[in-house]
Amino acid sequence: MILSVVHDPHHVRVVIPVQAFFLCPETSFYQETRFTVSDSSANATAECVADIDAYMTAMGQAARVAATDMRRLPPARKNQALKAMAQALDASRQEILSANRQDLARGRDKGLDEALLDRLALDDGRIDAMIEGLTQVAALPDPVGEIDGLSTRPSGIQVGMMRVPLGVIGIIYESRPNVTMEAASLCLKSGNACILRGGSEASASNQALARCIASGLAEAGLPQGAVQLVATTDRAAVGRLISMDEFVDVIIPRGGKSLIERISREARVPVIKHLDGICHVYVDAAADLDKARAIAVNAKTHRYGVCNAMETLLVNAQVAQALLPTLAADYAEKGVEVRGCARARAIVDHWLTASDEDWATEYLAPVLSVRVVDDIDEAMAHIERYSSRHTESIVTENYSLARRFLAEVDSSSVMVNASTRFADGFEYGLGAEIGISTDRLHARGPVGLEGLTTRKYVVFGDGQIRQ
Repeated sequence: MILSVVHDPHHVRVVIPVQAFFLCPETSFYQETRFTVSDSSANATAECVADIDAYMTAMGQAARVAATDMRRLPPARKNQALKAMAQALDASRQEILSANRQDLARGRDKGLDEALLDRLALDDGRIDAMIEGLTQVAALPDPVGEIDGLSTRPSGIQVGMMRVPLGVIGIIYESRPNVTMEAASLCLKSGNACILRGGSEASASNQALARCIASGLAEAGLPQGAVQLVATTDRAAVGRLISMDEFVDVIIPRGGKSLIERISREARVPVIKHLDGICHVYVDAAADLDKARAIAVNAKTHRYGVCNAMETLLVNAQVAQALLPTLAADYAEKGVEVRGCARARAIVDHWLTASDEDWATEYLAPVLSVRVVDDIDEAMAHIERYSSRHTESIVTENYSLARRFLAEVDSSSVMVNASTRFADGFEYGLGAEIGISTDRLHARGPVGLEGLTTRKYVVFGDGQIRQ
């Protein structure tokens, strides 16, 4: 609730419990913020958030103040907070899992499909992964303050580029509660403040995780405004967040295509994004078929509801007869529905018929489209037409063709003889990721610490003046 409201001619000063942002009733810290609002907002509470604009403005101001403080922090303080968050996670396992069970039960009642429930679910293994992600991020070199490209100009000045935080990052995501920790850790380590808005389906889980974050920030003496969780699930909060260009420097959405399309269309703040993950694996005529089988099964069935899962398998006609029946048995065992082109169905006749719509669909489910192609050129032409520019893989022992595929396929991750499931920050050595970017400007591929920073020019002189 709002503890007090003090009026002056120009502002309303509102003192709000930090739990309003973190949904953390046990936290005793209080935060004062000043923002310009109408008198009617004075009656808003953080829990019901009657005035979305005032509430989000307060969060934006707190984040901006925290971002200034974060730029000054030495790496040791940031690492201390990350390690404290990891300890809090470990100590709060039962609370987190209990909260997650509430979310899962509510999701089942609402009819969420199994893929979405899988994205939502937490267990000890996934908590361990979050702890490992925090530990890895803490161990990574701090990019903030790095200077590279230093050169001496004819005038005698030295010019270089320094890596600096982006500032305040708004992160909007659905389903996966682990994003709460990933986003917090990466933004913190890269010297940014962040405002997190998770999906309503994971609200209880996110609240439990936010308490661990608040605990870690407090233990390290970092500003509580460095990581804020939006309390309300009202979609109007998203609309305000993506329009607060006076407070927010970058928006990163993680979720379904409709969410990201809306944010890209309506945001007044720059967006780092990918719309969907239509990922391909191409099995070449020169492929090792044992490798091909393992990769084709793993890329599709390891997890269904993730953006780096394979959605279309392209198989060279020279190996299709040998490979597809074996894969058909593998997919049947896993419960995967396969939709094939005419050439694929001529080999496995019980597969369903694939349509043009299938080639352009991100299933996020145990459904796969399969096409038989004549050569690498036909495979790459298919990828060029239907890919979402996320991740593509070629399975081949032909070095020259592998090099062609790497050079010519225009996606944010391109692989040789590896499952598309490796396309995430954890597996790339980034500790965690904030998301995948298919944009060409600033950040591309898994966005880790460097993707959450920018660079500014720095100049060293010794009294030089322009002649």
